[in-house]
Amino acid sequence: MAIAHEYRSEPLRLWGKAKELRLKYYEDYARAHERGGLRWAGGAWTLDALPLGLGEDVWGITSEPYAASIAFNKKFSLRCLEATEKAGFARDLCSYMRNYWGSVILDEYAFPEFSKQYPRPDFIFQDHICCSHAKWYQVVSDLEGGIPMFCVDVATGPAIEADGEGFRYVEMAPHAVNYLVGQCLDAIDWMQQVTGREYHDELLRRAIYDHMRSTSAWARICELQRTVPAPLDETTMYSLYVHGTLAKASRWCADFYEELLEEVQERVTRGIAAVPNEKVRVISDTQPPWGFLKVFRYLEQYGCVSIGSLYTFGLIGQWEIKADGCWGARSCPDGIEAIPAEREAMLAEYVKYEINTPEWQLFYHPRLKSAMMIKMARDWKLDGVMLHYNRGCEGLSVGIAENRLALQKAGFPVMTFEGNMGDEREFDEARVRARFDAFMETLGMKKLSA
Repeated sequence: MAIAHEYRSEPLRLWGKAKELRLKYYEDYARAHERGGLRWAGGAWTLDALPLGLGEDVWGITSEPYAASIAFNKKFSLRCLEATEKAGFARDLCSYMRNYWGSVILDEYAFPEFSKQYPRPDFIFQDHICCSHAKWYQVVSDLEGGIPMFCVDVATGPAIEADGEGFRYVEMAPHAVNYLVGQCLDAIDWMQQVTGREYHDELLRRAIYDHMRSTSAWARICELQRTVPAPLDETTMYSLYVHGTLAKASRWCADFYEELLEEVQERVTRGIAAVPNEKVRVISDTQPPWGFLKVFRYLEQYGCVSIGSLYTFGLIGQWEIKADGCWGARSCPDGIEAIPAEREAMLAEYVKYEINTPEWQLFYHPRLKSAMMIKMARDWKLDGVMLHYNRGCEGLSVGIAENRLALQKAGFPVMTFEGNMGDEREFDEARVRARFDAFMETLGMKKLSA
């Protein structure tokens, strides 16, 4: 039986550019020293505007997307994981972290076309919200013979309060703002000392503004996923959100997201669908099993589109509650002039903006994740929710069983599946497909193709 197509569908025009930008990022990092520049390493969550004040020839590598790239390459990932285990690290640690450590231990870069060896960073700048963040790079520093490292504690408390099945934003307390700003000021002084470079506040100001442009534009793209049919699907979202995880404070990322926003808006206007046979809409919660993204394509045989995840929407996108009660993209300043020119004042605006990151809230209490997912299920017109019992990330999986109960209580069907974002040895593809089949049956869906 052939699939019945009810909507028009076509590839993204910017797909090629998206791939080129991602590869250029890893090339720029690998070849930074050849160009007389600096290399730094840190997480995708890091306050990455700060290193950019050191100059326009500073390139970073963010840990989670680099580790996900390793996980996607199953053969290389297995060698990295086994090298980490052979070095004595436990298998139940963060699988991103273990893939990354394995790359360092093997001294192999995941992009050998740019460098055969792992390119050693000049310094490490990290922040700490997940239990693994600071320890991750402490080990990297030790493995590499002592790379200078600075870590900012950003765990100042949640930015939202759950109220029944809803939530509201709370203003960041002055002492919390001062605590983070003080650490940022210390970090800037430290960066100058370890690099011997002068720091430029005008570059920091520009990076903060671009950070806000990137995260607001990405949230506006995610907003458009409310449209029926959805202009993008989850696997495509993973390939696009990654640019913000690499360099959300860069001008190229902000420019790309604004260009992408225009194309996705055009798709909505023209009625272009990611899944031409869309009948039912779902969403997932956290990191996917990177070695098995094809399982999301399997859903399309049922006319099911996964429109994204709390992870893709909330790790890079910044949000606010709009006047009509919907969860919408956070407003971006009209221009760089809206960012204070004085260092301490601009850092205060920066940390107040960034502390709202939805994914950060998950580390404080399960009810905060539940409230956000219920809001998404309602605002994005979902028929069901998929939860990944992800053994590769304890931080974002804590409380997931409570999330399931809360979503069901709110009236949304929930499917759970077990796996690991970065260790393919802990993913049973046949079993997950069987769970997808059963979930589609509970939604009244039958396969639209033989």
